[in-house]
Amino acid sequence: MKVRILGCSGGIGGANLRTTSMLVDQDILVDAGTGVGDLSLAELASIDHVFLTHSHLDHVAWIPFLVDTVGDLRAAPLTVWALQETIDALRKHIFNWVIWPDFSEIPTPHAARLVFRPIVVGQTVEAGTRKITVLPANHTVPAVGYALDSGNACFAFTGDTTAHPPLWDAINRLQNLRYLVIETAFSDFEADLAERSRHINPSMLARELAYLQSRPEIFITHLKPSQFDLIMAEVSLRAAGFNPQMLRGDQVFTL
Repeated sequence: MKVRILGCSGGIGGANLRTTSMLVDQDILVDAGTGVGDLSLAELASIDHVFLTHSHLDHVAWIPFLVDTVGDLRAAPLTVWALQETIDALRKHIFNWVIWPDFSEIPTPHAARLVFRPIVVGQTVEAGTRKITVLPANHTVPAVGYALDSGNACFAFTGDTTAHPPLWDAINRLQNLRYLVIETAFSDFEADLAERSRHINPSMLARELAYLQSRPEIFITHLKPSQFDLIMAEVSLRAAGFNPQMLRGDQVFTL
C-alpha cells in the first residue's frame, strides 16, 4: 500500500500549499482538499472511495468537482464514507441544488454518480487486502481519524482534533504502527485559539504524545502557512524526544 500526500497545509498559497488530502494506492482518497485538483483526469477517474474525517471545507472542497468531472467516465458511482453528521452536512450545504447539483440523484436516484455510506467510530472497512479503521477525534464538528492497515504495517491519521484520550486508546491498540500523522495547527502563541477551535498546539502535542505506547515515525500536518517555521521550532523544542517531522505535499509512504 502506498499513501501519497496530495495536500497537508492548513491553508493555501504558492505552488506547493494544498489543503488536506491523501491518495491511497490509486483508488482511495482520505479527505478531499485542494490537493485533489493536481491529479490528472485518469487519476481522478480511478478513485472509487473517499473517506472523510469531517465536514469542514478544507477537507471536502474538491468532492463536487471530482464527481462532476469524471462521473461520466466511471462505470460505478463514487462512494463517500463519513459520519452520518458529515453526510447530512454535505447534503444540506453542498449537494443541495443551490451550491451544487445533488449527484446522489444524477442521472437518476437508482443510477447515481455519488453514493454516501455512513461509518461509526471503531468500524473497519475492507478494500481488498487493505483495512481502514475509524478512529475517534474531538473537533468543533463531529470528526474522526483513520488507521490504514496494509497487512504489513499501519499508517494512522488523526484528522483535525484536540486532546482526546479515546484517540490514544485506539492508536495504542493498533498493530505494527509505522507512521503517525497528527495535526498541530497553531503555535503556542495562539494556544487559546487552538483550544477554542479544538486544534493542537506544540505544548499540547507534547502532552498528547506522552500517551503513545509505540514509537512510530511522527509527522506534523495542518500547519498554518504563515507559521510553518514558528510551529515546527516549537514542536522540535516541546516534543524533541519524539523527533517529529513536518509532513510535506507529494510525500509518499510505503507500507
